[in-house]
Amino acid sequence: MSEKVAKLTIGDETYEFPVLDGSVGPSVIDIRSLYAKTGLFTYDPGYTSTAACDSTITYIDGDKGELLYRGYPIDQLAEHSHYLEVCYLLLYGELPAPKELDLFENRVTRHTMVHEQVHNFFRGFRRDAHPMAVMTGVVGALAAFYHDSIDITDPVQRETASVRLVAKMPTIAAMAYKYSIGQPFVYPRNELTYAANFLYMCFSVPAEPYTVDPILARAMDRIFTLHADHEQNASTSTVRLAGSSDANPFACIAAGVACLWGPAHGGANEAALSMLRQIGTVDRIPEFVARAKDKNDPFRLMGFGHRVYKNYDPRAKVMQETAREVLGLLGVENNPTLQVAQELERIALSDPYFVERKLYPNVDFYSGIILDAMGFPTSMFTAIFALSRTVGWIAQWKEMIADPQKKIGRPRQLYAGAIARDYQDMGSR
Repeated sequence: MSEKVAKLTIGDETYEFPVLDGSVGPSVIDIRSLYAKTGLFTYDPGYTSTAACDSTITYIDGDKGELLYRGYPIDQLAEHSHYLEVCYLLLYGELPAPKELDLFENRVTRHTMVHEQVHNFFRGFRRDAHPMAVMTGVVGALAAFYHDSIDITDPVQRETASVRLVAKMPTIAAMAYKYSIGQPFVYPRNELTYAANFLYMCFSVPAEPYTVDPILARAMDRIFTLHADHEQNASTSTVRLAGSSDANPFACIAAGVACLWGPAHGGANEAALSMLRQIGTVDRIPEFVARAKDKNDPFRLMGFGHRVYKNYDPRAKVMQETAREVLGLLGVENNPTLQVAQELERIALSDPYFVERKLYPNVDFYSGIILDAMGFPTSMFTAIFALSRTVGWIAQWKEMIADPQKKIGRPRQLYAGAIARDYQDMGSR
């Protein structure tokens, strides 16, 4: 603990609060005793200046454009690692030895099937149901099927639930997709990699053989890796808040899925692709850039800027390279949507309006283009984000459960409503 203190003066009274230092990043003022000492709360809508926990999992430096998983830069992991190795890193804190990775991959692979009765759930949804609506319901319902992994006080059950969620989320997402297009569910295949298996379950049909292209599998794996965790974002905070009540892990992850569905969070890549299609061609870009600069015009450029990053989103750099690989493979390197994206990126990195406001392209800017090129409808983009982020949610949940400082989440408020008043009879209102 740091010996530094922060002093708060209110009227004639001065109060001291310890300043805590992390291993890297901003220090924090420990205000846990603020109400007891002063009778006051802090006011911080959106928690923009509040640290709700301490964590050893993910670190972001928004000014530098840096993202670290357990200390490892995201670009190095995207280039040299693969998703299940990153899952192990996030869950257990260190990169695995070869035998550890083999054992972990084997455990995940052999938990990819879902209980056969889960299939019946899908028939209760309308055919045009959004995949995220389906996933929210089905993931939460897993607690009704796997009773041997819902006791959060048992470390073995927590571990079993963690592996099951990582393993089954691609299967559930693929089933949601298949159901939406009226095709039969495809069972997972144990000889395929995690990413290749997901593509196989989404795009194969019983009538003919299907082989997953390794370039597409690698691109899918990178998308999973880049979205695996992102510190205390809205959905992760939701998982932690749900978990703080000792809810079972399946309920907590379902809460994360529901939060991620919001267009300001996980739905941003859908919005970015829709915007690029709305622009249509490069020659129309000046018109839309002018609209983005007009304060009186509601139009906004989606896929630019980030709540945390005030520099180039490090994930976007990897996504840009991956987009070119995928579009080149599929013979759509002259795709007008990509041309619009590239020109918009050039403008964002050179136009003073965007540079001064630090509106750099983020990961959503390119991920939507890649998924669209692969053949996924926009309704599946957020579902893929959810299955990617599941391991991060689980790692954060496990860390919170093991934290001796854990308390049920209970934010306070600045009340601005009516003061106490007496009930009035109907005739006197």
